[in-house]
Amino acid sequence: MRYKFCPKCGGRLILNENRELSKPVCTSCGFIFYQNPTVGVMGILIRDGKVLLGKRRRGNFKGQWCFPGGHVEWDEDVYEAARREFVEETGLNINITAVYTVLSDYGSIHEQFRRLHNLEQQNAIIWFLVKEIDGKLVAGDDIEEVEFFSFSEVPILAFPTHEIVLKKLKDEHLIL
Repeated sequence: MRYKFCPKCGGRLILNENRELSKPVCTSCGFIFYQNPTVGVMGILIRDGKVLLGKRRRGNFKGQWCFPGGHVEWDEDVYEAARREFVEETGLNINITAVYTVLSDYGSIHEQFRRLHNLEQQNAIIWFLVKEIDGKLVAGDDIEEVEFFSFSEVPILAFPTHEIVLKKLKDEHLIL
């Protein structure tokens, strides 16, 4: 369980009678604490057959590469979040052209990657194809470097879902 105490009364949280990790219950007030995944958004910008990636500035995956993106804030539209995260990390303003895919970084499909993830932070990720409008390409926020890569040039990636998306882009001939 992620949390030990109830956010309403401070009582102790325990697993419910069905032993579901996602639904601890408070021993004092009976509140069910639903532990749901957060929503993430990623932008896929392709230029001359290469995809834009950013080198992570901090955290467990510092120095590894990822697509520009991040978490959707409370009361924020997913499209707004994708545009906000993209400009914060790359300096580029974008138009979103399509939802490319939706993936989660947990569950049976990613069982082989469980050792790589913080299982207390599970994400459902919406991947958007984007076109740049304007701005100057410059690393910012959680990213220390930005660069375009062909499939064969891609450095070490921070997250398995990013590898899945890159392979899909290559298989669909969207990147070189």
